[in-house]
Amino acid sequence: MEFHPDKNPEAGDHFKEISYAYEILSDKQKREVYDKYGLKGIQEGAHEHGGMGPDDIFSQIFGGGLFGMPGMGGMRGGRRRARGEDTVHPLKVSLEDLYNGKTSKLQIHKSVICKSCDGRGGTGQVQSCRGCRGCGRKVSFRQLGPGMTQQIQSICPDCSGEGEVMAEKDRCQVCRGKKITKESKVIEAHVDKGMRDGQKITLRGEGDQMPGIEPGDVIILLQTKPHDKFQRSGDDLVMTHTISITEALCGFVLVVKHLDGRELLVRQPAGEVIKPGK
Repeated sequence: MEFHPDKNPEAGDHFKEISYAYEILSDKQKREVYDKYGLKGIQEGAHEHGGMGPDDIFSQIFGGGLFGMPGMGGMRGGRRRARGEDTVHPLKVSLEDLYNGKTSKLQIHKSVICKSCDGRGGTGQVQSCRGCRGCGRKVSFRQLGPGMTQQIQSICPDCSGEGEVMAEKDRCQVCRGKKITKESKVIEAHVDKGMRDGQKITLRGEGDQMPGIEPGDVIILLQTKPHDKFQRSGDDLVMTHTISITEALCGFVLVVKHLDGRELLVRQPAGEVIKPGK
């Protein structure tokens, strides 16, 4: 009852946050929406299923966890670390690659924390950007017509969206105060036997780095190249072969080279007439 307004008049806003979190937890439909989409889903009325726990709900609403709030045990607390965006790289593969499996090497270019300044940007004092007042973005308005204006947000050019600046003389000589540098890296993508077109291979934590932010993933998206002989249908391989009228009436022998290099012998005995499309 520490946060009840009757007991603590200064905790009114905190009590509202707790009540709102409890409302979501106790309502099955709202809980399902939150599990999938978070608070934004509640506000926009989305409908799906997911899998977040009660502590995640309290954490998103007011920073700390259910058991990390003052007076409630202090078992866990603090805000969840922000996570960077995932990077998607398409990978062209053949049917042979999907059938036999393959390890492909890709060269990626990504941002990494500057090793020279350890992501601090330099040795000087960091100050809040005056151009954007520390928010990293600038807001401008454009007149669309009588009584109509459009609000436009753009990245602050003074601080490049960082919200803070450092004197030129104090900036790191390697990253020039940006805290990150560009790096090329060769990664391996293991294509397992039986994988399908459009399947994803996730390389955890290989995305762009930023100070104070958990790196996102690199996602390899498999794209199957057309094959000159076979087409895939589920787990089956389909091959279309044109034969002459003589072969249809008198039979034939056909040697088919499989995706793994084996040669398969297809026999059609004489006297068994093959109909079109068979």
